[in-house]
Amino acid sequence: MIVFRYLSREVLQTLAAVSGVLLLIIMSGRFIKYLAQAAAGQLDSGVLFLIMAYRLPGFMVLILPLGMFLGILLAYGRLYLDSEMTVLSATGISDRKIIGYTQGPALLVMLTVALLSFWIAPAGVLKTQQLFNQQDALTEFDTLAAGRFQALGSGQRVTYAGGLSDDRTQLEDIFITERRGDGEDAKLGVLVAATGTQELNADGSRYLVLNKGFRYEGQPGEADFRTIEYDTYGVLLPKPEVQTEVTDREAMSTPQLLSEQGLDERAELQWRIAIPLLVPIVAFFAVPLARVNPRQGRFLKLLPAILLYMAYLALLISARGWMESGKTPAALGLWWVHGLFLAIGLVLNRKALTAPSRAAGGAHAQA
Repeated sequence: MIVFRYLSREVLQTLAAVSGVLLLIIMSGRFIKYLAQAAAGQLDSGVLFLIMAYRLPGFMVLILPLGMFLGILLAYGRLYLDSEMTVLSATGISDRKIIGYTQGPALLVMLTVALLSFWIAPAGVLKTQQLFNQQDALTEFDTLAAGRFQALGSGQRVTYAGGLSDDRTQLEDIFITERRGDGEDAKLGVLVAATGTQELNADGSRYLVLNKGFRYEGQPGEADFRTIEYDTYGVLLPKPEVQTEVTDREAMSTPQLLSEQGLDERAELQWRIAIPLLVPIVAFFAVPLARVNPRQGRFLKLLPAILLYMAYLALLISARGWMESGKTPAALGLWWVHGLFLAIGLVLNRKALTAPSRAAGGAHAQA
């Protein structure tokens, strides 16, 4: 038990460090994407951290298996480099026992990934989709920020307000430009106004009513522009498309997937099962890949090991696509990929699994 606790602690500590770094990289990239959408006025900046919190379980489902794999490679690589594995072998701890001990933390990680994959991650995806639906229902006023140019409609319309009241109904120093048409026939309309208010009609339509300003309209590059001075000018705001239904199968609960018979739903269910099963299998073939000569360095086998892991994950993703398109039978699904890499693990561990058992104490047991 002392050796088991020692090896488990080394693996889990390295797993935590590696997973933390991977999570920081992935979360940073995704946060930058959402931040760009918020800067463009497509998302409310107040929900960014909420979206990231809902997406966190889905990220962890893919990060933890890789973190477990790298944790074994790095932790055991250090033990081989410091000759600690040689000492363990001399005291009767065989490679077969090391494989068995490694499955202890792998089982813990597998249960954690299963909990995330079956229940927590789908609930997070559902909440994320609901948030995005709410954001799609926001009007231009709901995401407008004072002192910032905001592009809407694929850049066809740009709005700027120098001042904005707390209830978002009063604007000051307004500038609106709208492009109509494409190519050489495109016309540009520019509206400037000192103040503006938002008005909601009984039919649900919204207008931005501008006060005391000018409208300029013409074709870029041409001198033929129309200038209109107005006291009051109404601009129709685009009506948001309100969508409440969530159709993403990744947001479906596991009981819902079990009741469905479609290929997409069955493929999603098998994917949720496949990721937890990935953990003990990669832990199985990570043990021999972590074995290094102290003179070679701990990172010698790291690159080929990572390539093997990526091949495993890529084949799972491809098998999922083949199942969804009907190229492979649903009964075969993703199971054959696990069988293939389990066989690779058996080949890599053949010496450890076929070696005769040794008594505790190794060569000194008789003494």
